[in-house]
Amino acid sequence: MERPPALDPEIVRDFVANAHGNLERVQKRLQQEPMLINAAWDWGGGDWETGLGAAAHMGRKDIARYLLANGARMDIFAAAMLGYLEIVQAIIQAVPEARQARGPHGIPLLAHAQAGGEDATAVVEFLQAL
Repeated sequence: MERPPALDPEIVRDFVANAHGNLERVQKRLQQEPMLINAAWDWGGGDWETGLGAAAHMGRKDIARYLLANGARMDIFAAAMLGYLEIVQAIIQAVPEARQARGPHGIPLLAHAQAGGEDATAVVEFLQAL
């Protein structure tokens, strides 16, 4: 099977950078290049981040939901920010060490849940009780 060419690194960087807070730009980039949905950018030193990862630590539920609806891979950080308690509990039950996980930029799981505001209160409480 022949592999497609790598994505343009500057487009990946732009997509991930804008996923921190610019839904309109994320939508435009994804329409131009659907394979950006799970692309990751290395900010340096192995600090890899996807668009979903960016939205998750910024508390951008609108961007996270848009990306998930378009095929982004759900992870514990996005689940925590979105308040999806059952997903967070299931992952931690299967992999207890996940409660210590750090996302992009070394941001802890609890901080992702806190970024979710009121919708993620149950996740914050669950993580604080561990």
